[in-house]
Amino acid sequence: MTIFEMLEQSAILTVLGMGVVFFFLWIMIICVNLTGKLVHKMGWDKDIAPSKNTPSKRPDETAKSNLIAVISAAVQEYPKTEKPRDD
Repeated sequence: MTIFEMLEQSAILTVLGMGVVFFFLWIMIICVNLTGKLVHKMGWDKDIAPSKNTPSKRPDETAKSNLIAVISAAVQEYPKTEKPRDD
């Protein structure tokens, strides 16, 4: 088998492989679009109304102060638990 024949076969395999990938991606895009249209038609894309028991987005001041206290305690405790290195 000559180098020209091997290059020809590799070119054919390359084009064939890229064609298969392109075809698969094309089919996948069609399926995603059809699924999106089905979801929209069935009304499954509508947001559910939030319940009244959901907490607010912003934490209140006590939660902030508790978080600061926890972080401060962790920072103070870290040197006690850290083992010294032998460099």
